[in-house]
Amino acid sequence: MSCGGEGESQRVPFSLHMLLFVWLLFAFCCLGLADVSVSGCNKAAVIFVFGDSNSDTGGLTSGLGFPINIPNGRTFFHRSTGRLSDGRLVIDLLCQSLNTNFLTPYLDALSGSTFTNGANFAVVGSSTLPKYVPFSLNIQVMQFQHFKARSLELVTAGTKNMINDEGFRDALYLIDIGQNDLADSFSKNLSYPQVIKKIPTVITEIENAIKSLYNEGGRKFWLHNTGPFGCLPKLIALSQKKDLDSLGCLSSYNSAARLFNEALNHLSQKLRIQLKDATLVYVDIYAIKYDLITNATKYGFSNPLMVCCGYGGPPYNFDVRVTCGQPGYQVCDEGSQYVSWDGIHFTEAANTWIASKILSTAYSTPRIPFSFFCRH
Repeated sequence: MSCGGEGESQRVPFSLHMLLFVWLLFAFCCLGLADVSVSGCNKAAVIFVFGDSNSDTGGLTSGLGFPINIPNGRTFFHRSTGRLSDGRLVIDLLCQSLNTNFLTPYLDALSGSTFTNGANFAVVGSSTLPKYVPFSLNIQVMQFQHFKARSLELVTAGTKNMINDEGFRDALYLIDIGQNDLADSFSKNLSYPQVIKKIPTVITEIENAIKSLYNEGGRKFWLHNTGPFGCLPKLIALSQKKDLDSLGCLSSYNSAARLFNEALNHLSQKLRIQLKDATLVYVDIYAIKYDLITNATKYGFSNPLMVCCGYGGPPYNFDVRVTCGQPGYQVCDEGSQYVSWDGIHFTEAANTWIASKILSTAYSTPRIPFSFFCRH
C-alpha cells in the first residue's frame, strides 16, 4: 500500500476507518446480544406470583409475624428470610435467570421496596378453598387488584419507579397452588373418592383467578401443576394408611395429584381457546419432581425421603413434635445431598435442579422459554 500513488494513499485511511467502524458496530451489537442472552430479556421483568409455601419468599412472616427460624435460610442468605428452605426457592432461581431481583412479599410493608419487578402474593399454607380466608387464592387476587389500582394512582400522580399500565399488561402471572387443597383433605381423613370429588371445585377457583387477572389486563400466564406430594416425608410419616408404592410414596396421594394435574392441563387447553390473545404455559412440576425422587442417586442426592432438618432418624427423620427450627431439632451437615429440607419443602440444591428443568422448556406446554414475557 505504501507504494501506491497519491489518490490511493488518500483512499486507504478512508477504507480503514470504514472497516474499523464496521468492526466496532459489530462488536457493540455482539455485546448487546450477549447481555440479552444472559437473561433472555431485553426489557425489565415484572412478575406476580400467587401460591403457597413452595413460592412464599416471606409473606407469612411479613403478614402474620410468624417466626421462621434458622437454620432456614442458612445456605444462601445465611439468615432466616421467611422462606421454608435452607436457601433459595424455585421462584428465586427463576428470577435470577432473568437477572431481576428476588420478589418482595406483597405484605412486607417494612421492606422499602417499590415493587418495580413485581410482587409475591404467595403465603405458606394457602389453598383455593375455603374462599375468603387468609390467604386463599381469591384473596391473593383481590390483594393484587388493590395493589394494581394503588400503583396506577401513584403513577398518575407522578410517582416515579412504579409499575405502570404497560408493566402490568406485559408482566408474567405465575400460579402455583392446589397441593394444600389435596393434602389437607387427606389429613382430615377424607376418603380417596371424597378428595377426588373436590378437584373440580379447586380447578374452578384457579380458572376464576386466571380470568380475573386476564380482566385486569394480564396476558402472560405461567401455570405449575402440583408435585407428587405423596412422596413428602411429613405426609408419609403422619399417614395412618400407608399405601406405599415401590418408591415408598403414598399411592393414593400421588394418584390424586395426577388426576388434579390432568384437570389443570385440560383447563389450560380450554383457556388458550377462550383467552385468544393470552399466552398460557403449563409446566409439569409433577414429572420433574418425580424424576428427581425416582433417580435421586443418579442426580447426586441421597435418600429422597429422608429429611435434612428434623428429628427422629431413619426412615424419614421427621417428628411432628420436633420440626425444623424448633427446640431439639437436628440438621444435616450437607444439605446439597438431600432432596427434602423439612419434610414438606425442598432444599436449595433440589430447587436448583428443579429450576434447571423448568428453564429447559422440556416440561412446558407449549415449549416457550421462561423469559418470553420480557421480550419485545
